[in-house]
Amino acid sequence: QVQLVESGGGLVQPGGSLRLSCAASGGFSSIPVMGWYRQVPGNQRELVGAITRDGSTNYADSVKGRFTISRDNAKNTVDLQMSSLKPEDTAVYYCNAKYLRPFFGFTEAWGQGTQVTVSS
Repeated sequence: QVQLVESGGGLVQPGGSLRLSCAASGGFSSIPVMGWYRQVPGNQRELVGAITRDGSTNYADSVKGRFTISRDNAKNTVDLQMSSLKPEDTAVYYCNAKYLRPFFGFTEAWGQGTQVTVSS
């Protein structure tokens, strides 16, 4: 089973930058899709950005041009570089991995989340 650990959350002022990192472990050599989601109280968890093993990316419209997702296939890590942060970016950010688990089929793994607060 894949396990995910996030780091890098914290408090930042509007317009500032923050970099989140997620490390995957569990014996999977290369996770097909890794991404970042975020959630605020009372809302559904929403996609922020995702990246495939070959580097194809997808972003939420609200973060396009401001956030950049990247990964290291050898290490199975995924980063989210966040710039020009806005108060509405405040949320708990979760790392996600989507993959086919041998003998069990499609599955997902989630990190425990890291708080990002954008406030002056």
